[in-house]
Amino acid sequence: IIQEYHGISADAKHTSDMDVSKLVGNVDPSAPVKSTRIRVGRNIDGFGLSAGITQQQRLDVEKLFKSASKKFSGDLAGDYYPLTGMDEKVRQQLVDDHFLFMSGDPNLKVAGMERDW
Repeated sequence: IIQEYHGISADAKHTSDMDVSKLVGNVDPSAPVKSTRIRVGRNIDGFGLSAGITQQQRLDVEKLFKSASKKFSGDLAGDYYPLTGMDEKVRQQLVDDHFLFMSGDPNLKVAGMERDW
């Protein structure tokens, strides 16, 4: 299914190239970046995908990310907002600004993504 969806052959090999100079696009370099977000859509070594991990594993992933994100500097530096214990006004502002999903999304629920918060 994945191969068909992405239009790749069964013997395709993934290669990573992190050379930023090879990125091309239509981003206006004079436009300031006001904010960005990181979407974790793949697994982390030692952890399963989000829908299939335990609450403790989710907490361990969060702990790992919090530790790593403290080392971000310059353009990557920013604020970390935990899903549990967040001030309601902050949570609503993040939803309104489209940086945080709305609780109750049926797609997230069926995927098991909202079961621990």
